[in-house]
Amino acid sequence: MKILIAEDDTTSRLLFAATLRKLGHTVTAIEDGRKAWEAWQKDEYPLLISDWMMPDIDGLQLCRMIRSEPGLQYTYIILLTALDSKGSYLEGMDAGADDFITKPFDEEQLAARLRVAERILGLHQTLHIQATRDYLTGVWNRASIMDYLQKELKRGARQDTCTSVMIADLDHFKRINDTYGHPAGDEILQEAARRMSGVLRGYDRIGRYGGEEFLITASGCDWSEAMALGERICSSISSAPVNSRAGEIDMTVSIGIATGCGSVEDTGELIAAADQALYQAKEAGRNRVELSRLAAGSRSRTWR
Repeated sequence: MKILIAEDDTTSRLLFAATLRKLGHTVTAIEDGRKAWEAWQKDEYPLLISDWMMPDIDGLQLCRMIRSEPGLQYTYIILLTALDSKGSYLEGMDAGADDFITKPFDEEQLAARLRVAERILGLHQTLHIQATRDYLTGVWNRASIMDYLQKELKRGARQDTCTSVMIADLDHFKRINDTYGHPAGDEILQEAARRMSGVLRGYDRIGRYGGEEFLITASGCDWSEAMALGERICSSISSAPVNSRAGEIDMTVSIGIATGCGSVEDTGELIAAADQALYQAKEAGRNRVELSRLAAGSRSRTWR
């Protein structure tokens, strides 16, 4: 399991990290709450072990900050504490903590706490998949990909980075359904999702936006990088016919891209720009990528 540790005491931090690695976990150990918050924002950690008492951002504040952020993955939080009053534990639970470990810790107790965390995370993951995935293609559903896009735009505004959005629409999909039947159409959607997912970067996300449309978010991706990614997606979709139950079916996709940089946080505006670019791709003959780029740090648009 991937674990983030926030502990300002050097000895405790090193001891925790060494013990967790010995138990077979991957560990990132951070010396204060603020740096732990920054690390959590940049990567996904199923488990956070945080000291309660830390300068600047303490364990309670860190809990509240994490719980206030929308996310596609739940972070199980264990607070380290030397406190023993029931009121303190309730305060920690109210802040968003899931469990507590007293210091100095016992290795067997720690291993038992991790077993509980893994069990709860497994149950959460099962429910999470049911709630957030598209039942047919297995990619994120519309609500989940929209939530993720909003989170990434906020992150981009804080860090002054770019986020690109793609709307990918399978060409002539109605004709495929009418000619080959809906079961074959379902196979086309499944294979399209598989091929697109296969060329995305590890930190990109794809969701089914509706019908034969997919929405892709590419974090930290400027317009030129997004265009290159869009071209790779187009190539992967048209690379070979789909072997469906109705025989081989050719498949192509049209893609509209919009890139927001800096202060851009409006998901509606960014998606509308990508949708307009998609319309241009359709008008220009399909099986192509078109770009609408939001100028960095502004609300103006430049069209390609």
